[in-house]
Amino acid sequence: MHSLVSLTDAMARAGIRRLLVLAGDRAWSDDTVRHLAGALPARWLWVGEQPLFEQHCSASGIRTLLGREFPHAVFDARDGLDVEALAVLAGTLKAGSWLVLLTPPWAQWEQLPDKDSRRWADCQEPIATPQFIARLKQILSQDADVVCWHQHQPLHIAPTPPRPDWFASSGAPLRQQAEILHALQRLPSGVAVVTAPRGRGKSALAGMLIAASPGPCIVTAPARAATEVLAHYAGEKFHFIAPDALSELIQTGNKPDADWLVIDEAAAIPAPLIKTLITAWPRVLLVTTIQGYEGTGRGFMLKFCASVPGIRQYALSHPIRWADNDPLERVLNTLLLFDDDDFSRIPVGEVRVAALAQDRWRTEPSQMAAVYQLLCGAHYRTSPLDLRRMMDAPGQQIIAGLAQDKTAAALWLLEEGGLSPALSKAVWAGYRRPRGNLVAQSLAAHGGNPLAATLKGLRISRIAVHPARQREGLGRALIAYAQQHCAAGVDYLSVSFGYTSELWAFWQQCGFTLVRIGSHRDASSGCYNAIALSALTPVGDALVSRERQRFERDAYFLQSWIEEKLPIAGVMETTLNDEDWLDLAGFAFACRPLETCPGSLNRLVMTSPLALQALRGRITTRDAVPALCQALGLSGRKALLAQCRKEASQALYALDAVRHDALKTEVLQLQFFH
Repeated sequence: MHSLVSLTDAMARAGIRRLLVLAGDRAWSDDTVRHLAGALPARWLWVGEQPLFEQHCSASGIRTLLGREFPHAVFDARDGLDVEALAVLAGTLKAGSWLVLLTPPWAQWEQLPDKDSRRWADCQEPIATPQFIARLKQILSQDADVVCWHQHQPLHIAPTPPRPDWFASSGAPLRQQAEILHALQRLPSGVAVVTAPRGRGKSALAGMLIAASPGPCIVTAPARAATEVLAHYAGEKFHFIAPDALSELIQTGNKPDADWLVIDEAAAIPAPLIKTLITAWPRVLLVTTIQGYEGTGRGFMLKFCASVPGIRQYALSHPIRWADNDPLERVLNTLLLFDDDDFSRIPVGEVRVAALAQDRWRTEPSQMAAVYQLLCGAHYRTSPLDLRRMMDAPGQQIIAGLAQDKTAAALWLLEEGGLSPALSKAVWAGYRRPRGNLVAQSLAAHGGNPLAATLKGLRISRIAVHPARQREGLGRALIAYAQQHCAAGVDYLSVSFGYTSELWAFWQQCGFTLVRIGSHRDASSGCYNAIALSALTPVGDALVSRERQRFERDAYFLQSWIEEKLPIAGVMETTLNDEDWLDLAGFAFACRPLETCPGSLNRLVMTSPLALQALRGRITTRDAVPALCQALGLSGRKALLAQCRKEASQALYALDAVRHDALKTEVLQLQFFH
């Protein structure tokens, strides 16, 4: 312990944090942590189950600690490793801190099931994660600044070069902060964005801007708890309003005047909401972490910021809460590939398309990392869970377009479907929602075929092409390769995407058929979710044809639910057919949502002579839910839905009592799936 205490003193002088790995059985690592905490007295934080310290939280609750600082912390990864929580914890540790990582015995770790895998692997039981753990062990073992202490082995601390003394910030703006602050104060109007990794003083800079502004300012963020640093620097001028509340004030014409609207952690707020906010005030500052566990990636800069005319972009690179080249930050950036591809290295030459197996993470890790980083940079929501999923989750297929040694394009596919007939029917009825199978389940839950989820599909999770190699047909080439070489035993390719006419044009060129557009806008993209399919077998072709016909038949009624013009010419049909009867039975007697059957419900109310006040209010006149509940004397949305189901049953019974009873018996049996 004496050597660790001496090293801790040196770390504090140098302003750095380090990782200490304790690899062994539970009793040994617990005992070692107790001795360590005794040798380094402080308010230690424990993250994980069965805490040894008074100050503790679960991995799932770690985000509540953002904006706070801790001297030392223990992260218990002996049963599972939540890498998002690990990264968040690292961001809360101050200079001179240890992050103690508890792991199983080193030699066994790769073969042990990881409980965290249930969140991202779409498996009922935890799985082993050999690719990720092997890479983690290699990185930790090769980094001289990481101290690895193995049970039954003496503690060895590798010598490292001396570092200069570090001096904590006095609170005054540092050079980079001062330059950006000066530029912002001279901004007459418009939108500016400040990006940086965590610990660079973004929030402090925003608080300084507010404190120095002559007039009032407004702060908004995904959570008020995460604005403590900003509030500290803003002082008495700190005024927080939640994003949704701000939007409501804008819509009602009651928005307060302000010199600045400051949006902290902007990339974590849905893009449509940000667009609403930035048009309402003359000067807006967006502050966000462009890399790391926030799950945003460079996509925020490439997609959202690029869409804002005249936006001013600034970046902070030097840390203020710890020294440059901090060992803890460096090792986590390496492990979790937080340094996004900035697309400055252009892949040149002829592109070769190839499938890449997961074991390439061991044999060609740099190539796989480049594929992952390209996919991250092109997409808005990317988190460390995506890395773990790509490396170890079952049913992953990666296809890359390689130009010499660089990645020009990448396609990520997920295997879906293959559910049992009984489970697929239970999904159709709304009784079951097993993990994963996003499109396969949607085809059953929202489509007309209760057996749709029994078919096997490959869902395109992500596709990306290097900005310098776009408009060359590389995306279509990757999809064609998947159709020809990766689709053995697969009935269809699928894609779920935020509908825009431009995106749909691309998928149409790739041979996909649009079979569904949802009735609600996605919170992140602001677009209606769409599903398109490309059939690969006769069974798949029959599914695509059936779902397309259903989409066309319901389009006239669906159009009244959405603001986007549908890209098909729907024909209004008023006659109930067999599929309508089945659809309505699923709604009336089971748990199918109202939004999954707008066509059949419209045809029912047009056919039925009954009053059906709740159904007609929801389907025909589209009354607001609160007003309709008040008119019918119902307690709320749930009671209204129950009344709609009851009225659908009454209408079916009045049309054909025998058929009503037979379908009710058939549908109710589905809830007893085993």
